[in-house]
Amino acid sequence: MTDLSPHELRIIVAVERAGSFSGAAAALDMTQSAVSHAIRTSEGRIGAVLFDRGRKGARPTAAGAGTVAHARRVLRLLEVMGAEARAAAAGPGGDGVPAGPLRIAAFRSAALHLLPPALDRLRARHPGIEPRVRVVREVGRGTAGEVLDGRADLGIATIGATSPVPKELVGGVLREEAYALVHPAGHPAPRTLPLLDWAESCTSYTREWWAAQDWIPPVTMEAEDDGAVLSMVARGLGMAIMPELSLEGAPDTVAITALGPERPTRSVGYVTTPELGRSLAVRALIRELRVSGG
Repeated sequence: MTDLSPHELRIIVAVERAGSFSGAAAALDMTQSAVSHAIRTSEGRIGAVLFDRGRKGARPTAAGAGTVAHARRVLRLLEVMGAEARAAAAGPGGDGVPAGPLRIAAFRSAALHLLPPALDRLRARHPGIEPRVRVVREVGRGTAGEVLDGRADLGIATIGATSPVPKELVGGVLREEAYALVHPAGHPAPRTLPLLDWAESCTSYTREWWAAQDWIPPVTMEAEDDGAVLSMVARGLGMAIMPELSLEGAPDTVAITALGPERPTRSVGYVTTPELGRSLAVRALIRELRVSGG
């Protein structure tokens, strides 16, 4: 059995964060030699080299990257354990949900439109919770990757058949939303306009739907996010195919046209670890998200 103390786990995480032993030593108020010794001891106990050492600092090996993620998750569980124990010890006078940070990763439109009402209700019911929201692009490992790496307790993610919940996580669907054609209001022939797109736009399933539509031209312009695409459409620069969350609060200069019964859809949901999914604060947030998504 690998037996590492919380202090040793914090050193591993600090080295990865700082990118060097000296940076970790400064952050932890330790000497560089003590950090180096602790890492060597941890590597010996684990049986793998965790960091490549070089003139440019310390970079996690493949084994090290996974170890850092596990270390963050273990340290977070220790924080949750203490917070929940203190809440229980406070007795029936409290609300039963521990105080402290609740780390959330969300893609832009979810952070703008799905999260705020849920957080309003959460803070009203449990004022001791401190939501910390990071906006993460939903490309590559996306928000689920933030949870897997121990940087977030819960992620708002696009999930479904082509983007399933990672096997190490648990999750659920909060809302199903349809895509619509978005174009400048009053344009006589919006389907003749250039097509605007962004990297997070949709899943591979939706891309297959796009490919089967002979009226959709190749992408002419790409933007950083859906907000930029909507702004370009509002200025008459093109049309776009966008999901409902991205269209909340769309200006009057934009028209939204349904794509019919065979339109593409996407599922927006949450992901978390099995352990954190049983924690009181995460469960409270999920309840409020289900109200917002319903």
